[in-house]
Amino acid sequence: MARIAHLSDIHFGANDPKIVRATEAWLQERQPDLVIISGDFTQRARVQQFKDASAYLNRLRAAGFKVLAVPGNHDVPLYDVVRRFLAPLDRYKRYIDNDLCPWFENDEVAVLGINTARSLTTKHGRINREQMDMIEERFASVPEQKTRILVTHHPLFAMPIGEGGELKEAAGRHEDAVTAMCRAGVHIALAGHFHRTYSQAARRMVENAGPALVIQAGTATSTRLRNNELQSFNWIHAHRNNEIELQVIAWDGTGFRRGNHIRYCYDGESWSSQTVAADRPHDVRA
Repeated sequence: MARIAHLSDIHFGANDPKIVRATEAWLQERQPDLVIISGDFTQRARVQQFKDASAYLNRLRAAGFKVLAVPGNHDVPLYDVVRRFLAPLDRYKRYIDNDLCPWFENDEVAVLGINTARSLTTKHGRINREQMDMIEERFASVPEQKTRILVTHHPLFAMPIGEGGELKEAAGRHEDAVTAMCRAGVHIALAGHFHRTYSQAARRMVENAGPALVIQAGTATSTRLRNNELQSFNWIHAHRNNEIELQVIAWDGTGFRRGNHIRYCYDGESWSSQTVAADRPHDVRA
């Protein structure tokens, strides 16, 4: 079993230092096999914000955690137009990770991150043909029994997480990306961007999406909250590629506490879900 902490939208420059420290304490106690951060490390891609985000990552790595990160649209300068178009992710590569499409693999999981942040848009993301080919190529040699996870900042699926349940826009060329993801046999698609939590079987949302479970993260540490949803991140147990547990770890004003806890099982045709009893003591510590 692989234990994964999935954080997103940490927004240094518009975050709460107390909550940042609380994420570190929570991770230190639970010791995940991998920490995934799906973009928006900064609020406005400024040097000091990147330095603060880098210091956070360095503390996680010094504590022994493996970290896989992808950039978000806020990691591209908004007001520095020259840098935005000539070197949009130069600071990200300097302070966070030089690899914009990172890879992690162990005995249980194979994880690929894809950069969806672009200069030409201030908010929306996009995936290109080269990246779609990479998805298929990187997962092609992964043994069948491993759980295959794809990480992007912008979701590849239009999600019903708006105030009235309306669909939120997916990354550009997402339909082609879904096809590539299907051919690659991806089991879990992780994303952020909307500061809202959501999880759903992809085939219920996109026709012929394949056996993918879509998991959306809220904002872990930002003070920019939406619809009064508190800061949170995801705690994922990948037992096998057809059995996954997801628990939302939410901020309650003084610390992070367990929230919704659901077990997902794939029967070869579709994912089913079952709520896990909240009083099981090993739910968040195991």
